[in-house]
Amino acid sequence: MTSMVQVAVAGDVTEAEEIQAILAEAGIQSELQPEEDADALAVFVPEGSVDLAQDAIEAMTEPDEPAVGL
Repeated sequence: MTSMVQVAVAGDVTEAEEIQAILAEAGIQSELQPEEDADALAVFVPEGSVDLAQDAIEAMTEPDEPAVGL
């Protein structure tokens, strides 16, 4: 069995589902688990997908770059 690694923590179910949707769009399996002692959810991906998952999350959550030179 592939070990799972935490790549993000979501503050609520909606945010966790948004992260899962980003990962699914990138073809990455993910699982949600409640965080101990917090009202948050941890997002886990297979160990071999950590770098891809982090890149996908960053790419989909960065604000648009402002136009330069106009």
